[in-house]
Amino acid sequence: MAPDSDQTRPSEHLRLERPAPGVARLVLDNPAQRNAMSEEMTASWVAAIDELAADTSVRVVVVTGEGSAFCSGGNTGWIASEPDAEVDYLRNRMMAFYRAWLSIRTLEVPTIAAVNGPAIGAGLCLALACDIRYAVQGAKLGAPFVKLGMNPGMAATYLLPNAVGEANARELLLTGRTVEAEEARELGLVSRVFAVDDFEEQVDEIATGIAATAPIASRYTKVALRDGGHQDFESCVQWEALAQPVTLATADLQEGIAAAREKRAPAFRGV
Repeated sequence: MAPDSDQTRPSEHLRLERPAPGVARLVLDNPAQRNAMSEEMTASWVAAIDELAADTSVRVVVVTGEGSAFCSGGNTGWIASEPDAEVDYLRNRMMAFYRAWLSIRTLEVPTIAAVNGPAIGAGLCLALACDIRYAVQGAKLGAPFVKLGMNPGMAATYLLPNAVGEANARELLLTGRTVEAEEARELGLVSRVFAVDDFEEQVDEIATGIAATAPIASRYTKVALRDGGHQDFESCVQWEALAQPVTLATADLQEGIAAAREKRAPAFRGV
């Protein structure tokens, strides 16, 4: 059964909100540390993603941060807390951390990163793990791993080239520089930039619009576009020749066509 649209489930350093039917919003809630990824937040995140994955009423997920930052990345105190540990132990620890946060990629509904402030390091990778990214004017985005003396992590060397191309990714990762929202849009890090005053309203409007689309068609489209889409043209044609008939056989297709003819908003049910 779907939760009430205004229900909020608090967890440590994370809030799961239901602002509208079909819309779930995950709010990173550790503003005192600029929403750094604490151990508590990580555990809350995994539980929230599991809950959303099992909830068939969810049609879109928005990720944003409390306060003035989106996410400042991994907690550096935790990252540097075991200088004498063996490499294999550290590898296992980091692998668990990566998989926890990148679990948002397993959701089959569209995901939006509402970058309301700085998205740095692993915080940028979290935004890149979402399907769509919007930034507030003045937000800073960057992956300064090399400036901290560490190799990039949390799939940065995969996600960043996928978003901005190999040349831009090399420049950003090897210099470790940050970019502001407008340059981020030009590079392809974000799709659009909104003013501070109406940022949340604009993102909520987009999320509500996505939630109103046919959920089966939306999921198939997301799967088709995952990881850069199809390997070649023929693979695309073969996929669409199967996936489109799946949607043609749904009641939602009949509803969508009828609504278009009658010049009204469709009421999709996911069947």
